[in-house]
Amino acid sequence: MRIAQIAPLHEAVPPQLYGGTERVVAFLTDELTAMGHDVTLFASGDSVTSAELDAVWPRALRLDPTIRDPIAPHMLLMEHVARRAHEFDVLHFHMDYWPFTYFSRQPVPFVTTMHGRLDLPELQPVFNAFPQVPIVSISDSQRRPLPQANYAATVLHGLPENLLTPQPGPGHYLAFLGRICAEKGIDKAIRIARAVGLPLKIAAKVDKADAEYFERDIVPMLGEGVEMIGEIGDAEKPAFLSGARALLMPIDWPEPFGLVMIEAMACGTPVIAFRHGSVPEVLEDGLTGAIVTSEAEAIAAYPAVEALDRGLIRREFERRFTARRMAEDYLAVYRRLTGKADA
Repeated sequence: MRIAQIAPLHEAVPPQLYGGTERVVAFLTDELTAMGHDVTLFASGDSVTSAELDAVWPRALRLDPTIRDPIAPHMLLMEHVARRAHEFDVLHFHMDYWPFTYFSRQPVPFVTTMHGRLDLPELQPVFNAFPQVPIVSISDSQRRPLPQANYAATVLHGLPENLLTPQPGPGHYLAFLGRICAEKGIDKAIRIARAVGLPLKIAAKVDKADAEYFERDIVPMLGEGVEMIGEIGDAEKPAFLSGARALLMPIDWPEPFGLVMIEAMACGTPVIAFRHGSVPEVLEDGLTGAIVTSEAEAIAAYPAVEALDRGLIRREFERRFTARRMAEDYLAVYRRLTGKADA
């Protein structure tokens, strides 16, 4: 099958450090290529892929300080894909609602994976205007605010099976991985770690938009066993996650998926997560971690979580969250859209 994967230009594919959407696009693209499909990745020029790379912009926008209008490169990307659309059996976008207006008026089948939150009120009229555009959700919970959308499937994320593997451990600390912002609950993670008497290591990105929050609310909480490591890449994650007694994810928002949960599972590390968004679809309480509703419940759950079988956690990752399973799920969507059952 001739497949186009169209990624946002903010980060390289895969990103050098933090970046969920672009990492998933990288994993999917490489897996489809390994399965023998003819895949073209439309992304920034610093992307690395086993597919054909069509670089509309030379560098990830986040790493280019000269960019003042990030919409302009994306407009160019849309036009470039439109001019090549006839070369493909299916177009797979990862750019929210950007492709809806033009690509619903041309003949090549296309689908869009929604990677972000869908509970913003301004999205309602957009989806009302495009009731036939096929959408893939990354969890069933993500769908709730927009039941009127035309969902082709829910496809849970996956990782390459051997990208992150269990390392010797665990050590004597808890982990927080991802991005610093109020809705991710880093303040709660610090309090939980201190309450159970363990150090907390924070491997996280601080965006400009969250810098004030970080300086005002989080920096005063550092020290006394709380260590800020900063952003880490895939090379550092196996040791970091395997060394943790558990990963803390005390979120306070409707998480569409939460890639960090399956990254921890790949390393055999249990997760303590608050019951929001996709958490109950990804974690199995008592097998891969604990699903809680408060700091007190997280603290109380810790002894049982620490005792979970890390080998079983890894096997559950292999059963449910590999990139091969993700690619097969997307191929089923492509085949339905194109009518090519055997492609």
